[in-house]
Amino acid sequence: MGRGIYIIRRLLLVIPTAIGVTLVTFIMIHLIPGNPAVTMLGIRATPHNVALLDHQWGLDKPLWQQYWLFLIRVVRGNFGESLFYSAPATGIILSASAVTVWLIVYASVISVAIAVPLAVVAALRRDRFADHVVRAIPLVGMGMPSAWVAIMLILGLGIKLHVFPVGGLDPGIFGHISSLFLPSLTLALGIAPVLIRSLRSSLIDAIDAEYVTTARSKGIREYRVLVRHAIRNAIVSSMNILGLQIAWLISGTLVVETIFALPGVGALMVNSIYRRDFPVVQGITFLLAIAVILVNLATDIVHSFLDPRVRFE
Repeated sequence: MGRGIYIIRRLLLVIPTAIGVTLVTFIMIHLIPGNPAVTMLGIRATPHNVALLDHQWGLDKPLWQQYWLFLIRVVRGNFGESLFYSAPATGIILSASAVTVWLIVYASVISVAIAVPLAVVAALRRDRFADHVVRAIPLVGMGMPSAWVAIMLILGLGIKLHVFPVGGLDPGIFGHISSLFLPSLTLALGIAPVLIRSLRSSLIDAIDAEYVTTARSKGIREYRVLVRHAIRNAIVSSMNILGLQIAWLISGTLVVETIFALPGVGALMVNSIYRRDFPVVQGITFLLAIAVILVNLATDIVHSFLDPRVRFE
């Protein structure tokens, strides 16, 4: 099977997956106690006013009709009108997605910057003190909740040392880099342990491989052998792990954006759930699911370009 046919088949599989995601999301959000009209009206939530809003928003229709209308809007690229903002939900979600994309890319870069040096040190000092220390990092890092890590970084680097902002998003590129560092570091510390473990194992296998021994026997410098042969092949082997972790970051931003008061998709999702803003919640969930699927597909495609031994079956 060629790469093109494989990509087409994977993209076609997105359709039933997306339908399943919309159905589960629709059912779960309607199981949440409370009425959006009551939440919106507050003290003015009389039965008459609630009934008017329910009719205006179409919430008085049977659930299957509401779901069918939602599917039709999704096909047209429209998630409906936000119940809270009284504006198209698609535009609201897209305006918030820029911050989330910044955060995911930033966190990915930081995690790679942390994982690669530590994994190299551990592999080169196998079974020595440095290796034991690096191997202990994943055990500690994977046991720390992201919310706790975020609070510790805020207290340490934000409040006590005043090195980085602890909330909000400053304008400009440098403002983004500064204000997004702590939330990005929080996410990076969550996925770096997995990358360290995977890359260390791949590096050890690469260092012991015959092609590395052959390169050394030819008199090639150790640095070039390590970089051009061992690390290069080890990183290719760890590409799938990195892709899975980036997919996890897409959903992991929900808590972090709320803690750091970032105007991203995660914070919008949490606030919309509290407000019972059905169109926004359904739209975000749908787009996050599609993003995860596309990231996994992109990881497989990039892996196939980096490793010509990959075959599509």
